[in-house]
This record gives sequence, structure tokens and C-alpha cells, in this order.
Amino acid sequence: MTRIVAVCRRDPAVVEAVRSSLAAHADIQGSISGARQVVCWAELRSGADGGSQARELSALDGVARTEVFDSNYALVDRRTQSESTTVPFGSLQFGRDLVVIGGPCSAETATQVDSVAAAVARAGGHALRGGAFKPRTSPYSFQGLGEPGLMLLRHAADAEGLPLVSEAMCAEEVELVARHAHMVQIGSRNMQNFRLLEAVGRCDTPVLLKRGFMARVDEMLAAAEYIYCRGNTQIVLCERGIRGFDPTFRNILDLSGLVWLKQRSHLPVIVDPSHAAGTNELVAPLARAAIAAGADGLLVEVHDRPEEALSDGEQALTPGQFATLMLEVAAVARALGRRLAPGPRCAGGEGIAMSNAAAD
Repeated sequence: MTRIVAVCRRDPAVVEAVRSSLAAHADIQGSISGARQVVCWAELRSGADGGSQARELSALDGVARTEVFDSNYALVDRRTQSESTTVPFGSLQFGRDLVVIGGPCSAETATQVDSVAAAVARAGGHALRGGAFKPRTSPYSFQGLGEPGLMLLRHAADAEGLPLVSEAMCAEEVELVARHAHMVQIGSRNMQNFRLLEAVGRCDTPVLLKRGFMARVDEMLAAAEYIYCRGNTQIVLCERGIRGFDPTFRNILDLSGLVWLKQRSHLPVIVDPSHAAGTNELVAPLARAAIAAGADGLLVEVHDRPEEALSDGEQALTPGQFATLMLEVAAVARALGRRLAPGPRCAGGEGIAMSNAAAD
């Protein structure tokens, strides 16, 4: 299946000329308008010459570039947009700022969520993560608190000045999660839940898309395309490890995949070292390696009492371990000419202000 993409000036006459040219050889699929440009794409009909169509489009006034694709992810491909996308998240910008998100796997109690949120902010973390709807392998495991859990998470995030990311498990939950969270997470098990991808594609809340633990990187970009082509271009990819043959590890962190995604797509890519590790003593080394390999941020599980956690306690960092990780990550970033974004408490001399100073 061959697709052609044209990037043109945001001018009604130019867009109409592009669509008319495409209609002669292809079935129009859609367009997305940016601040100054419009991206139009279509699927070429059988027998159509993509090269000649691209040359015809390139000759039109106002067309910046055209590309012909055989892949399923033309819109998120860096050939369509050479500059890296930035995704707003509270006062932060994924793709510009180096962002560390910390928090529990699941919201359990108000005391637990408030304690962890305060610890994340105190250490210089930039955002709170936490699940209210939990996809668990066993039907007898803790499934999350639902909307009350979202309310606990949002209250704790607001109290510490942190944006919140939380997971939606089905299309029906997207509106609810988006009402409470600043970013909707699509978990590993739902990377190819296409109705869910379409639902977040129709909302205007940023999306964190996790790689399926059995998925190829090109399949991850195809999943991102489902969201992007429906109008939501605020997508952050998350490499969280893939299943390997060695039972020693819960998953294997695919740093090759991280680098490939950064090179092939214009979307920001962060890493979840907690799920990649499965045990907390591996989280910090994997986090440091991810930043060294070019990740745009980290998603780290933190719990005030990991031994009592209702889910994934074995891979959660304690508040003290998270604070140490922030210092280490800042040092790695600084060595590579990068800097972590300011944390919410940096004005008071805490958090990431200390981290960057330590890196100096």
C-alpha cells in the first residue's frame, strides 16, 4: 500500500490545489493543519506512479515538500516532518525539556498518593504518574480504584504543582481520564487496541503511547499513526522493554529501538526503566543508559512503602532512591550537554536545581 504526503502552506487556495492534484491519482484520506502548514495525505490507486505524482505536487505553488511512503506510518515519519515535535505537558515541553515522571503504579490511598507526589516534587521530578484503571494479568489482582483513584491523583498532583499522566484501558474511559489527567497513557497491553487509539486520536489531550511488550518498533509507529491521523498530534512514545527468552528479567530494555525511533520519527521518545527492569536495583542503571542513548525523558515507579504496594512493588523505587536517581540522571545529561527541566521546587533551592548544580 503506497501513500503520498504533501506539506503545503496553510492557504485555502493552495490546499485546494493540492487536494485536486491528489484526487486525480489517489483517494483522499485526510489532512492536518498546523500553525503555518497543512499536511495532506492520500493512498495511491493501483497502478498510479507515485514518483510522477510527487513531482506534479512539488511543482505547485506553496508546496514545501512531498514524500511517497510504503510504510504504515507516513505522518509520524521524520521524512514528513524533519524537525522534532514538541508536546506540551503542563508548563513543560516533551522534545525540548528533559522530563522525569515519577509516581506509584497504582493509586491506593490518599496518604500514599500524597506522600509519593510530595517525594517526587521534592526530588525535582517534573510530573506525577499513577494508575486508577489497572490491566492485570490475573483477574484476582488489584484492578485500581477507578474514578476515585483519579481524583486522589489529581488532588496530589495539584498540591505539588505537577502535571498528571494516567492510563485509560478502553475507549469509554478516555473522556473520564482526560478530565482528570494532563496526559492519557495507552499501556503496553493496549498498544494495538485500535478503538482506544482512535478515541484518544479524537481528543485534544496529549497521549503517552507505550510499546507493546511483544511489538516491533514499526508496529509502534503504526499505532501512533492511528492517533495522529485522527487529529491528535500530541503523542509521546514510550519504550518500556520487550519480552525476551531469559526469565531472569521481566523484560529487556530495547535501547536499539529507542535510537531507531528517535531517528525514524519526529515524535518525542521516553523510557520506562521500571517495567523494563522488573526489579528496583536495575532501574537506576537502565535510566542512566536511556538518557545517554538520547531519551527525551523517563517514566519511573516510586512508592513510599514498596513492600506493601498492591501492584509492582518489586520494581518501585523508594523516595530516597528516586532522589538519588535524579542526581545521577542530571549528571549523565550534563556530561552530554543536556539539562533536565527545572523541577517545581527549584525556586526554593530544592529538587532539580540541586541536581543540575551537582552535575556542574
